Amino acid sequence: MQVLLTTLLVKLAVMAAAATIVVRFQRFRQFLIFEQREWPDRAIFGLSLGFLLFAGVAARLLLGYQAADLTLEGAFLAGLIDGPYLGVTVGVLVGLPPLAHGEIIAPMFAVGCGFAGGGLRELCPKEAIWHFSPFVFTSLPRRVYHMLRGALDALRRRGAFQVDWQVVLLLVPIGLELIRLVLGMRWPIRLFYLGPGSHWMAESASPWTFAAVLLATVVCVATPIKIWNNARIEHRLQEQEKLLLAARIEALANQINPHFLFNTLTSISSLIRTQPETARMLITKLSGLLRRLLRATDHFVTLREELESIDEYLDIEVVRFGPQLRVVKQISPETLDVIVPSMLLQPLVENSIKHGLSSKVGGGRITIRSRMEDAHAVIEVHDDGLGMTRDRLEKALGRGIGLSNVNERLRTIYGTTYRLKLTSAPGEGTCARVEIPELTIPERVTA
Repeated sequence: MQVLLTTLLVKLAVMAAAATIVVRFQRFRQFLIFEQREWPDRAIFGLSLGFLLFAGVAARLLLGYQAADLTLEGAFLAGLIDGPYLGVTVGVLVGLPPLAHGEIIAPMFAVGCGFAGGGLRELCPKEAIWHFSPFVFTSLPRRVYHMLRGALDALRRRGAFQVDWQVVLLLVPIGLELIRLVLGMRWPIRLFYLGPGSHWMAESASPWTFAAVLLATVVCVATPIKIWNNARIEHRLQEQEKLLLAARIEALANQINPHFLFNTLTSISSLIRTQPETARMLITKLSGLLRRLLRATDHFVTLREELESIDEYLDIEVVRFGPQLRVVKQISPETLDVIVPSMLLQPLVENSIKHGLSSKVGGGRITIRSRMEDAHAVIEVHDDGLGMTRDRLEKALGRGIGLSNVNERLRTIYGTTYRLKLTSAPGEGTCARVEIPELTIPERVTA
């Protein structure tokens, strides 16, 4: 009995390890997500699972390692996950090696297990399969009671009988294991099985022996399903998070463009009567900038592309303010290919012009700097304008659309530790600083 229990425990560990190994592959995880699968994906799944099961059967035949033989559970699982064709295919793969060893019943039994799993998949709701878990025993009495009561009510009322598929999923592998025990005890050399009367175990055995074998079979089927279902849920959550992130970035980006457009049109309207030629030039440059924005479908661009967009925006502002506005760039070449969120700098430059320089007598200067620092691209927009008091500085990120938008995008994309940092002193100017992680470059998200 101790040998049997040890073998069954190792068998459970082998099955859990095999299920964990295959679920680590991205293609297999995607295979689990969709119920409608292409034949190449199904073939890869069948061959991968069949190879692992084949290795376990070979280990039993060559090394005498009984715990690695998962013929029943593996073939049944293949059919349950992808249908009878794949179940039969895996059954053939694991049934041929024992045939060469004289176990002539093994191929037929393995194919039958695969066909049973596939047939159950055709009948059973797909989500009911994924809800099957090793803990089904805890609710078994209640489930059986409700199913029997429902059957009696259906007979009295001549209505439809509601099947509890969790009970069916539990009973089918138990039935297959009982068939294997009966066939194995009748022809012990023709079919391998774990239980009383096998060639490595004594004839006498208590009912607990049968219970342990049946329990191990059910758990060996339910454990991979539980592991794979957790992987399915995790994969779906990741996909939903990506879609949510893309939608949130889209909403934040859409806040910036109308804000910029409104401010620019206000500036143009103020120049139409006094400086019509300047207003016409501004409209031309604005239309060019808008065409560029409309052509862009990426939410992430290189810093080089972002600076080119800023040049078009500054052309508009320079025409508007004249020689009073000076722009200085101190850009490190190694930062030009760093990926940054699109429309990141424009709100910072606009804020410097609007709140720092527009009210300053004699104009001013805006300096855009970038450098690499501790595996991060540090980007700063500094102006020598009027500056802000401590109270205004604390409220700056909450009042305006542009700055709060940039801060929220940084937190959404890179995490809560990344944010827009403002420093300012009255009469000396304001500096807006952002840090973009170089090693965690986000994937480009298209609109």
